[in-house]
Amino acid sequence: MDDVAESAPSTKVTRSFLNVRNLRNFFPILLLLSLSVAFALSSDRFLTVNNGLIVLQQSTVLIVVSLAMTFVIVAGSIDLSVGSTVALSALATAATSGSLGAFALVPGVLVGICCGLLNGLLFAYGKIPSFIVTLGTLVIYRGVVLLFTKGAPVSISNADFLLVYTTRTFGVPNTVLIAIAALVLVTIIFNQTVFGREVRAVGGGERVALLSGIPVNSVKLGVFVLCGALCGLAGLLQASRTMAATAQLAEGLELDVIAAVVVGGTPLTGGIGKIRGTVLGVLIIAILSNGMNMIGMDPYLQNIIKGAVLIVAVFLTIDRSKILIIK
Repeated sequence: MDDVAESAPSTKVTRSFLNVRNLRNFFPILLLLSLSVAFALSSDRFLTVNNGLIVLQQSTVLIVVSLAMTFVIVAGSIDLSVGSTVALSALATAATSGSLGAFALVPGVLVGICCGLLNGLLFAYGKIPSFIVTLGTLVIYRGVVLLFTKGAPVSISNADFLLVYTTRTFGVPNTVLIAIAALVLVTIIFNQTVFGREVRAVGGGERVALLSGIPVNSVKLGVFVLCGALCGLAGLLQASRTMAATAQLAEGLELDVIAAVVVGGTPLTGGIGKIRGTVLGVLIIAILSNGMNMIGMDPYLQNIIKGAVLIVAVFLTIDRSKILIIK
């Protein structure tokens, strides 16, 4: 009888733990479904194929940059320059689209890689904290965009470029297909390669990773180069969407990107994260913005709600038992 009495509280504790863990794992999905139902009841236009495609188009830049930020955050770092890198890459794409057409993708991505390489070198080998490095390059890259544009937009009118990046395939925008291809590639890198495992190891404990023989500095550099390459691709997607590169392009993007990654369950402490969580986070941010605009909500109130959703989502999704220090 005593054994039965002792096992009852233990069973309750176990069930309670499982319930908390299930809530943590499924909260992003529940939040996404709740938002979809709420906006569907508020507007007849929300649950339509056309609006679904609009949400996907609006999410392309955010998803590609958020995938990049997932690597950076899981590695225990941060990149505040992603918005400026996207703008600079979009400028390179727009400026070369007239002569290169669809191949303007190449200089755009190369510019992103160069930006990521500079960030990585200063951080990994210059031993400057990633927050400080990318805060500085955020201003530098945006300054370069302003210097070259003088505040005027650089338009895209090349027919080949427009044919490839602004049309649809089987009714789906090509930019969405490009973003999906990037998602598949990044998922493979994160989950199936040695580099992906090394990124998680460095974020989980840099000293332990170093003692285990992992080239920590090379991994850090690789993370920022990958981030720059994806930002370069995002610059192409943004330029093709707006048909121009402007000085204000992607301003504040880094805040939405960090919010999407964190809402998806990736803590800023590093070492933990999932690509599917980031995808859910992006969809939550995109649907929240789309739904609030559709029902005509005050833009200032929208910012308040976004901030509140971010805090609640982080509070409910982070597994504190796996994080020794909250910082």
